[in-house]
Amino acid sequence: MSARAKNLTGWAVLLAAVLVCALGGWSYAAARGDDSLAYAKSRDAALAAGRSQLARLNSMDGTDAARIEAGLDGWLRVTSGPLHDQLKSTRAKDASAFESARTSAKGTVTDAALTALDERGGTAELIATVDVKVTPRTGAAGTERKRFEAALERTGDGWKVKALTAIPVGAAT
Repeated sequence: MSARAKNLTGWAVLLAAVLVCALGGWSYAAARGDDSLAYAKSRDAALAAGRSQLARLNSMDGTDAARIEAGLDGWLRVTSGPLHDQLKSTRAKDASAFESARTSAKGTVTDAALTALDERGGTAELIATVDVKVTPRTGAAGTERKRFEAALERTGDGWKVKALTAIPVGAAT
């Protein structure tokens, strides 16, 4: 191969490398500013928060008054709007019921999905199944499977549950 052919081959390889780098940079810049990427991040954040908050709202350590109060505080931290107001107004009654029962519950979200997300309005709807392991003061522990529909809203502190509805087994959603 002549020196001139080697020189042309070198320039062709360099040009191809520059084009590949430019295409990669353009593709990255386009994806970074893509609205669907921002929407996906918002969706993932709402779903993760909803899962965590449903687990919290289905959990309570009923072994003593201090833990019950801490559990009720946790419920208030993950709620907003009408649900928050309802939990606040029934707090004393709820604390009394848990203190008498001394029953503990641990909720685990087994599956969840957003059915709606209004990113601009800061609202989302979630459906989920939750396994709740209930441990009574006396007797054997058992697990209950529950289904919920939750309305979420984005607040200054992140996503919170503003409404929660139990869905009976066998009900159409």
